[in-house]
Amino acid sequence: MGNKKIQRSRMWKYFVDATAEIIEEEGIENVTIRKVADRAGYNSATIYNYFTEISHLIFFASMKFLKTYTDDVGSAIEKGKNPLEKYILSWECFCKHSFQQPQIFHAVFIKDLGNHPEKLLADYYEIYPSDLINFPEELKVILFERSVSKRGRSILEIAANEGFIDDANIDKVNEMTILIWQGMLTNFLNNRTTHDVEKASEITMDYITEIILNSSK
Repeated sequence: MGNKKIQRSRMWKYFVDATAEIIEEEGIENVTIRKVADRAGYNSATIYNYFTEISHLIFFASMKFLKTYTDDVGSAIEKGKNPLEKYILSWECFCKHSFQQPQIFHAVFIKDLGNHPEKLLADYYEIYPSDLINFPEELKVILFERSVSKRGRSILEIAANEGFIDDANIDKVNEMTILIWQGMLTNFLNNRTTHDVEKASEITMDYITEIILNSSK
């Protein structure tokens, strides 16, 4: 690794780690460029040499809080006996963690980051490769694919290839399940529902499971 790349990696870590500390201590809504700069020991202008906007900093810092989810999802999927069961179990794991950390999952999977979010994700794992240690090779694509739509579709395509659902139902099932999760998470995040974490996750999974089972052969 060249000196410039080492320096860039070091600076990224300073700012991302500072942002993560603020998120953990004060919440995402209280992250500001000034606070990050002060905590990292640099001026605000320096941050913009490495990050286009604050949403990118929050995105990278939020990725650090997904570790419990990425640790769980692999073992959750392995419990499935067929692709549809794996799809349901992957959603169950996703819902469980997303409703426990709604702001984190919103920042990573929903919030508008501008162009090329997948490039941002690839950059994150170049800086923090340790986050991939002991993670199954076949599941790394899940982490490198920020789009919930594309991530879910890959499992449904396997289900269709093995005859569990019709090819014609893939996009419909995929979009409906995503919209249900997005709707519930948005309501939950904006205090538009009285459901607690467990109930919000349970209701979301009830709807998702019903859609999948009604679409299966």
